[in-house]
Amino acid sequence: MSERLCDRDDLAPLAARIRRVPLAHVPERGREACERLGLAAGPAADLVTGAAGSSPFLADLVRREAEWLADALERPPETVFAELWEGLPEEGGVTAVLSALRRAKGRVALLTALADLGGVWSLEEVTRALTEFADAAVWRLADALTSAEAARRHLPGLEAGARAADAGLVVFAMGKMGAHELNYSSDIDLIALFDESRYAPSDWAEARSALVRVVRRLARMLAERSAEGYVFRTDLRLRPDPASTPVCMSMEAAERYYEALGRTWERAAWIKGRPAAGDLEAGARFLERLTPFVWRRYLDFAAIEEAHAMRLRIRAHRGIGGPLRLDGHDLKLGLGGIREIEFFAQTHQLIFGGREPLLRRRATVEALAALAEAGHVGREDAAWLAEAYRAHRGIEHRLQMVADAQTHRLPRDEEGWRRLACLCGEGDPLRLRRALAERLEAVHARIEGFFARSEADGTDLPPPHEIEARFGPGAPETVERWARYAVMRSERARRSFRRIGRRLLERLAEAANPPGALAAFDAFLGGLPAGAQLFALFEA
Repeated sequence: MSERLCDRDDLAPLAARIRRVPLAHVPERGREACERLGLAAGPAADLVTGAAGSSPFLADLVRREAEWLADALERPPETVFAELWEGLPEEGGVTAVLSALRRAKGRVALLTALADLGGVWSLEEVTRALTEFADAAVWRLADALTSAEAARRHLPGLEAGARAADAGLVVFAMGKMGAHELNYSSDIDLIALFDESRYAPSDWAEARSALVRVVRRLARMLAERSAEGYVFRTDLRLRPDPASTPVCMSMEAAERYYEALGRTWERAAWIKGRPAAGDLEAGARFLERLTPFVWRRYLDFAAIEEAHAMRLRIRAHRGIGGPLRLDGHDLKLGLGGIREIEFFAQTHQLIFGGREPLLRRRATVEALAALAEAGHVGREDAAWLAEAYRAHRGIEHRLQMVADAQTHRLPRDEEGWRRLACLCGEGDPLRLRRALAERLEAVHARIEGFFARSEADGTDLPPPHEIEARFGPGAPETVERWARYAVMRSERARRSFRRIGRRLLERLAEAANPPGALAAFDAFLGGLPAGAQLFALFEA
């Protein structure tokens, strides 16, 4: 979708485009919402009844925004959304901007939920609307905060009224926000950098201090709740080495980090990264310079191993490995879930995208289509996975609509399943359960073969359950921690360790006290500054 959703102005009103409606889990609450809006019988009344009757969060929004919603239902949602987007203040104090953002966020949440539940917008249109609002929110607040710093003379060479772009600040959207795939109640992942070439070298420290304050306040204010609500939970931890770097660093420092220490997971993260606010031109130049790091010219089969290992670590850490148990299943990280499809697409992109620029797509569905077009994935497989991805994301949105919670867990009890079924327009929770279980297992079966490897090839660590059986509770977490040690920072060291890791653990397991041997080796490894030569000696 090349145009912004808010640029479309030739469509029919929302009420005239309803193609499906949810059912009301609590009909009385749904009827009360309709009465507030003065809705008589018809598709719009059915939509509001089902939405408010199955989601306490949406019922509360209808109660707060009844007058606005009654008008919105009679107009194209694209027009209404454009007015919300364009009505955000470009000037004014931080407090005024933040208040406007909080009020608009509630309306965006209500509008997108009804457009989603009513089949008025596709999944891609829903996620694009949520993302476009997130972009605007970050940009408007970053501008207001930058202007405040400039007014205090904390940004060299800038005066009151300066905006984020004037200060060389770039806020990159990562993850689902970067791909225009933001989910209904998502946090937003941001990386903030500044273009140090905007300032004289003697002013870098002062500029960085001011922009660190801007970014720190930006993240805090977006997430803060008030009587008006909140804007977005915000995560800044995808930046280089977040435990030891400021929340806003220079582009030069970020480039040095990625060139010397960047990991495969960071390459995968930047597949979706894009400049979303501030100096977009400087952001585009940074991405261009980062291209050799993200997109390797050679076939990068090592990425398969690391993606596979990351997937297993997520399962071990979250306790979601093993056979499918639908109650409480994690639809994002669990077996057959959203992350498996994303990993499938991104790993193929990392392997082939360096030599085939057409594969460099941020959105998962677009990436699957490009991989099929290039012949790296079967067309039927790509189309099926895209539909499964859309279906998973639709369920994810409905889980989050219930209470505006960032959850991916399927219900654990009958009432929860009945509520979810109602939001899906399904009167039989058992039928929903069967369809979900079949789809989760089918996704896993299609993808698992890609990550399968020989247990005897000596190039991978044992699975977490095997490590725990040999060394006891907590051992998988100890071994997982090794990837973050200084000794593993070079690609050469990581390659060497992949070749010896399994044999090394087998030797430690043969010790008289395996847990003690593992702890001693962990302490030894954690104290080393580098490891390539040591691991080469182990291989000899």
